Amino acid sequence: MEETLAFLLLTVSTFLCSFIIKFLMVSLLSKSSKSSSHPTYGPKCYPIIGSALSFYANIHRLPEYNTEILRESPTHTVVLIRPIGGSKTVMTANPDNVEHILKTKFHAYPKGPTTHFLLYDLLGNGIFNADGETWKVQRKISSHEFNTRSLRKFVNTAVNSEISSRLLPLLHSAAAGKTTLDLQDVLQRFAFDNICKVAFGSDPGCLDPALPPSEFTSAFNLAVSITSDRFKTLFPVVWMIKRALGVGPERKLRDAIRVVDEYARNLIRERRSQPISSTEDLDLLSRFMSTGNVDEDFLRDIVISFLLAGMDTTSAALTWFFWLLSENERVEEKILKEIANVKEGVGFDEAKDLVYLHAALCEAMRLYPPVPIDSKHAAEDDVLPDGTVVEKGARVIYHPYGMGRMESLWGKDWSEFRPERWLQRDENVEGKIKFVPEDPYKYPVFQAGPRVCLGKEMAFIQMKSIVISVLCRFTVVPAVADFQPVFELSLTSKMKGGFPVRIEERKECAIAEE
Repeated sequence: MEETLAFLLLTVSTFLCSFIIKFLMVSLLSKSSKSSSHPTYGPKCYPIIGSALSFYANIHRLPEYNTEILRESPTHTVVLIRPIGGSKTVMTANPDNVEHILKTKFHAYPKGPTTHFLLYDLLGNGIFNADGETWKVQRKISSHEFNTRSLRKFVNTAVNSEISSRLLPLLHSAAAGKTTLDLQDVLQRFAFDNICKVAFGSDPGCLDPALPPSEFTSAFNLAVSITSDRFKTLFPVVWMIKRALGVGPERKLRDAIRVVDEYARNLIRERRSQPISSTEDLDLLSRFMSTGNVDEDFLRDIVISFLLAGMDTTSAALTWFFWLLSENERVEEKILKEIANVKEGVGFDEAKDLVYLHAALCEAMRLYPPVPIDSKHAAEDDVLPDGTVVEKGARVIYHPYGMGRMESLWGKDWSEFRPERWLQRDENVEGKIKFVPEDPYKYPVFQAGPRVCLGKEMAFIQMKSIVISVLCRFTVVPAVADFQPVFELSLTSKMKGGFPVRIEERKECAIAEE
C-alpha cells in the first residue's frame, strides 16, 4: 500500500510540474498574440490558477453563474482558463455559434476524448458518448425505432397502458390517503417502465406501488450524480486518484455501476433467450442483436445510454412543467380548456393537435431544458462566427439553460412562463391558433444538426399523454407552501431533493367519455 501511495504521489507531482510548464508557455504565447487576436470575455484569469477563483466561488450555482457571465458578454460567448496549464473552455449562448458547432462544422466538434473519458465508466461507447463510425452505426440502427409506426405503437402499448394501469391508480391512492408524493421520482419511474417496454421488450413494473423500490433506479441515479460531479472538478487527477484507490464518491460510483451493469446484462441475456417472431416488431435491443455478432459489452452500452435518455429527460421536463403550472393558474386553465374534449387514451394524431399544450411544454423546457449544457471537443483550430478564436483541444460548450434566459433572444419578458410566445393566429383558419417553432439553434433543447434528438416526437407524445391524464383528474399542489425548487446541475436537469406534492381530485373530470 505504501509503495502504491508513493507511486501515486510521484505521478501527481510529475503531472503538476508538466502542467505548470505548459501553463507558462501558453501564457507567454497568449500575451504575444493578444494584440492581434479577437477580444474575448469571461471571468478574471490569474497565473497558475486560471479562472478557478470565480468557478469555486459559484460552484453551488453554476448554471445561474454561467448565465450571468454569458449575458454580460457582448457576444454571449466567454472563455475560461483551467488552472495549471489546462486547456481553454469556450462557452457560448450565441445561436450563430451553436449552428456553427452543431451543423456547419460538425466534423470539427465531436464529443471528444475528455467527455468520453469522464462518462466512460457509466456510458461506455454508447450512442451519447461515441463519435465517428461507432456513433454512425448506432444512430442508423436506432433511427428505425422512431418512425411513425413505432410512435403509434409506443402510444398504444406503452404509454397509455402504463398510465391507466399504474400511474392513475397511484395518484388516486395518494389523493384518497392525502399522502405526499415525490413527483420527480414518480415521473422517473414511469419513464423507466416506458423505455424498458418500447426499447427492450421488458416490463420492470417500477411504478407498481405493490413492489419494493427498485435497486437499479437508486443505483442509476447515484451513478449519474457522481459522474456529473466529475465535470465540476478543476483537477481531474483528484477523482482519478480516488477511483484508483477505490475511496470516496468513486467507490460509491463503482458499486452503483456494478448494480447497473448487472441489470443491463440480465436484460440482454433475457432478450437473447426469447425467439424473434417478426422482424417488423423488433424492439431497439433486438434490432442491435439482429445486426450480427454483437458482444454483450456493446449491447450493455446501448442499454445504459437509452435508459439515461428515456428515464431522465422526459421526467425532468415534466417535473419542472408541473411546478411551473402550480405557479401559473392562467396557463393551467388554458390547457384544461384545450383538452376538455380529448377522449380517454390520447392517440398519436390527437396529441399533434394540442397546440397550446405543446407550446406550454416548449416554454417549460426553454426555462428548464432537460439537458442544461452540452460540451464538444475542438478537433482543429477554428474561429466562431462571433470572432472567438478556438484552439485545437479546447472544450467548447453551448448552454441551453443560459440561452433560454437571454433577453436578446427572448425579449424583456424572458423570465415569464408564457406559452403564447410560441403561438400565432392561423391566417388560413379563422379563430384558430398555430404553433410556430423556433430556430433550433436558438432553442437547442433537442440538440440540432446531425445529432438532433431521435426521440423528440416520442418525448412530446409521452409528455402530452401524461399531462392530459393527470390534469383532467387531479390538481398537483406543492406539499410545501411557497415551494421554490433548487436547480441541481447534473447530466439532466433535476430538482434538488425532489418535488414533494399533494394530489387532489378535481371536482369535475375534463376527460370526455367514449
